Amino acid sequence: MSLLSRRSAKVLLIASGTVALGLYALSKKGSSHLIQNPDSLARRFEKEADPNDQPEYDIVIIGGGTAGCVLASRLSEDPNVRVLLLEAGGSSRHDPDSQIPAAYGRLMHSSKDYDLWTEPQINAENVKKYWPRAKMLGGCSAMNAQMFHAGAPTDYDEWADGGQEGAKGWSYQELRRYFLKFENFAPHARYPSVDVSKRGTGGPVRTGYFGYMSKASSKWIESCVNMGIPLNPDVNTPAGTLGVTKVLTYIDDVGRRVSTETAYLTPEVLRRPNLKVAVDAHVTRIIFDTAGSVKKAVGVEFSHKAGGPQYRVRVKKEVVLAAGAIHSPHILLLSGVGPKEHLAEHGIPVVHDLPGVGQNLQDHAVVNTRLNLKAGHSIHHIRGTSRFDSIKTLGSLARWKLTGGGPLSTNAGEAAAFVRTDDAKLFPPDSYQIKDESSSLTAPDIEVVMVPMGYTEHGFGYTPPGSLVTMGAVLLRPQSRGTIRLKSANPFDAPLIDPKYLDSPNDLAVLVRAVKLLIRIANTEPFASAQKKDDNPLLDHNLHSLSDAELEAEVRKRIETLYHPTSTCRMAELGDGGVVDPYLRVYGLENVRVADASIFPRIPAGHTTAPAIAVGEKASDMIKQSLKESP
Repeated sequence: MSLLSRRSAKVLLIASGTVALGLYALSKKGSSHLIQNPDSLARRFEKEADPNDQPEYDIVIIGGGTAGCVLASRLSEDPNVRVLLLEAGGSSRHDPDSQIPAAYGRLMHSSKDYDLWTEPQINAENVKKYWPRAKMLGGCSAMNAQMFHAGAPTDYDEWADGGQEGAKGWSYQELRRYFLKFENFAPHARYPSVDVSKRGTGGPVRTGYFGYMSKASSKWIESCVNMGIPLNPDVNTPAGTLGVTKVLTYIDDVGRRVSTETAYLTPEVLRRPNLKVAVDAHVTRIIFDTAGSVKKAVGVEFSHKAGGPQYRVRVKKEVVLAAGAIHSPHILLLSGVGPKEHLAEHGIPVVHDLPGVGQNLQDHAVVNTRLNLKAGHSIHHIRGTSRFDSIKTLGSLARWKLTGGGPLSTNAGEAAAFVRTDDAKLFPPDSYQIKDESSSLTAPDIEVVMVPMGYTEHGFGYTPPGSLVTMGAVLLRPQSRGTIRLKSANPFDAPLIDPKYLDSPNDLAVLVRAVKLLIRIANTEPFASAQKKDDNPLLDHNLHSLSDAELEAEVRKRIETLYHPTSTCRMAELGDGGVVDPYLRVYGLENVRVADASIFPRIPAGHTTAPAIAVGEKASDMIKQSLKESP
């Protein structure tokens, strides 16, 4: 979501330029090791050229996003392994819109966003939905709400139930060591109930409570507790995730965002002679040798820009796709790997018929409501909807620059509660017959989130003046399944994205109940008394008066992405729509793995950054072991 309006963005432009210069001064040493000239690491493709003359790397990683930066850092730890990371975007290391926690929405619809849109959603008023996806190192970890949440433990035990060799390695007990491995938790005096022994403390990713906490969010948590949602000081332990909590964040001690670029691609890592990180390198396809009985990846083709020259590199050991749940299946399809009928539609020669590529798309959908609060509760002024608010935001910018604190250090989603729709304490009887899609009785199927400012249309729509807040109702375990398909054979054409929101009536019923929960929280003290009643139709103080049928219509109208697409290169048995096995190897191919959120067998009931980082860590260990076994 874009937290800063266009007015606020204009006012901040000059000031943030000063911040950018400061950030650049701190990071230019690291950024200077990024390669922008493809001629320095690859050969221009010419039909008459000898393919053996192309530069060779042991590992080529496609995509420098959330998991890709992890892979590049970990796999290049061995100085004898030559690693090339290809990223279509640039760096966000010295970009204030990424580094200032509250400013990330300004990256949406920019050159650092793929600016994607879905197909019209037939169950949501036939409207196309905006899907921001980061186009820069760090991927969506450089452009999200910085909420550290791994999901319910039984979500991962469900992943491990496949019965295949290696599947048990994806259980919560096994995967948790990777959550702990990447984390570097900072205790906070305000949150003494967090058990430090259950947090990771030696990893590269700083987590903690350095972000801003508004009065609105504090009262919202109190209201959740008062209506029967238990306070859970840490929703990232083996004890489970149910309850309401102050969200743990990816924000460091000086109030800056922690992305996987800043955490893993440090200046020291980028100086490794065996690691090359190429930016503005748009991968167009993987090259396969199909002459023998084995279909083997032997190279990668990329271009600096649409219509520009093609470059190729050879791959000795493995190609690792880490381009995310949209672009990893897209690149496989462009490379001739996917449903053969669909490839034939676009004239792409079939390398391997793999029906699951681009199928099983899952996403966390959210329905937002907005309220007006009494002055001093929200930080809506940083949206800059008035001249006075924009001037006030300049003061917040100065505070952030000097101390790393204040409203601009908010992560937006300051507080969250994870609940079950079958909790009789929270949900009075209604007419809905909801199928439980959670992974266990200790796992949630709903999340509700408090954001201490008002917004619509990801921050690009109009909101009325006031001290506004937004409450979001999130569908954590959707039944609906969507697709990623080719628009054309042109690698610079965005793929066709169809999440099929509300394709299942069960999803609609769950979201209606979740909205009812928001209404109950809003009418529970002390949050209820913090409101300034407002009959403006753009606000939701009268939402309680709607019937179930009217709430269903609101859900269809308001549904949006929470930015968590997964499962389009699903880890599952081949006959069950799988694309990769438990070792993340693509079925039917040699030397190709996928390691990002696209491999999730099913979307976890929580935020997806932490499991994506854990996948990068685990995949790195798998690949290292494979290199030892076949040097």
